[in-house]
This record gives sequence, C-alpha cells and structure tokens, in this order.
Amino acid sequence: MLFMVIERFRDNDMIPVYTRMREAGRALPEGLKYVDSWVESNFSRCFQLMECEDARLFQQWILQWRGTGVTFEIVPVVSSKETREVVAPHLG
Repeated sequence: MLFMVIERFRDNDMIPVYTRMREAGRALPEGLKYVDSWVESNFSRCFQLMECEDARLFQQWILQWRGTGVTFEIVPVVSSKETREVVAPHLG
C-alpha cells in the first residue's frame, strides 16, 4: 500500500533532520520502503511517497525521529491508474 508522508519542520528548519539523516540514514524498519520525496521551496514541508503493508512500521520509524523538530502526517493514497480502474465501471 502507498502512503504520502507529509513532514513538517519546526520553524521551517530542516537542518536538524538533514543532519540526522546524514549521520544515521533514513532509519527505515524492514518492510517500510522509501519511494521518492519532494521538498517545498520554503523548506516548511517534505512530501515522501512510501510503501508498506503494516502501518505499525510507520510508528517504529517515526519514533526514530523524535527530538529533531519534525512532525509527520501519514496519508494512504491510491495511484491515478488504480483509481481509474475503480471508477471506470461507474462511468456508463
């Protein structure tokens, strides 16, 4: 299953998070897969596409980032292609 992870950086300061990532990597538990990410131009948010089958893996991962000033919003998403397949039979 795909998830859009929205990270918000306290005071638009991503430096503590980037420092931690440089030192320790993404700290992803096995089964949680990073796909890609995009950073808002003012550095206030990062949007990460991730994949996993067990939402508890997000809890394990988020606990690794305590103290860095980042908060997380986890949003389940469905690709446009898959959504079209679901909607197509209802289009008449």
